[in-house]
Amino acid sequence: MDRDTVDELDQHLLRALQLDGRAPFSRIARDREVSERTVARRYRRLRGLGLRIIGRPVSSRLGLSRWLLRLHCAPDAAGTVAGALARRSDTSWVTIASDGTELYCALDARSADELNALLLEKLPRTPRVLSVSAHCMMRVFLGATSTWHATRFGPQGTAAAVPSPAPCATPLDLDTTDHILFRELARDGRASLPELAAAARRSPSSIQRHLDRLRGAGALNLSVDFDPRLLGYRTATRIWLNVAPAHLRIVGETLATHAQIAFAAATTGTSNLVASGIFRDPADLYDYIDRRISPLPGLRHIETAVTLWEVKRLAPVPT
Repeated sequence: MDRDTVDELDQHLLRALQLDGRAPFSRIARDREVSERTVARRYRRLRGLGLRIIGRPVSSRLGLSRWLLRLHCAPDAAGTVAGALARRSDTSWVTIASDGTELYCALDARSADELNALLLEKLPRTPRVLSVSAHCMMRVFLGATSTWHATRFGPQGTAAAVPSPAPCATPLDLDTTDHILFRELARDGRASLPELAAAARRSPSSIQRHLDRLRGAGALNLSVDFDPRLLGYRTATRIWLNVAPAHLRIVGETLATHAQIAFAAATTGTSNLVASGIFRDPADLYDYIDRRISPLPGLRHIETAVTLWEVKRLAPVPT
């Protein structure tokens, strides 16, 4: 097999990990009627191709508000501004899109004061930033981590459903062990119980109880990060929609069923729904808009922006 070739077994493994990032290799092997050793070998090979399983806290379950910032900069300043945003601990991803002058940034704010300090003080004083708009993510329909790197492609382009956790008004209280687990799982979402137990200085059974609690409460998300270009998808796109309020929920829930979409959320602002998608090429994007987006009810306006450069992605949310 060619080193960069991803075959059907590899894709099955990716889909299984998308559904459960800590799924035992033995279970995956039974599903495909292959040996556990074969699955482990394929996993190591995919790791060599850049596969990462990353454990991340879900912002809404920690009492953080999640925002999407959209900045327009002078052409010679986009890289500098993006780099500065990427160095902040409260940003989880930063991308440059369109013609190289537009930036997108996911931000998790603990308080209104933190958000205002950035939006009303730092960014307005940043040279060559021409405009800033901030969009609060009111409801995430798909993709709690707001990333398009989750491998959602099944046979013939079918989606592996990975719903976002249901909204919950009460933030989850975290103890010292929880914080340690988030730190370790951010490095390797498949770290073994003995490894996690050693890091937290707790017993494996105690670690398992903490993991069960975090996952059961929807506070821990295990993200699959794998270059979609290795699966033949070379066009990453941000899609902004303006949808009539009466149809916002149904459109958001419908997008969440589309294999091309890895993230969809209702936001504040003129465009009240934003999605991230992966496509094979521009023609594939056109067909998707023509056949899947345009028939949606209540659609008033659509805007697309192709990702040019990922400056930061899948960084841990501060806990």
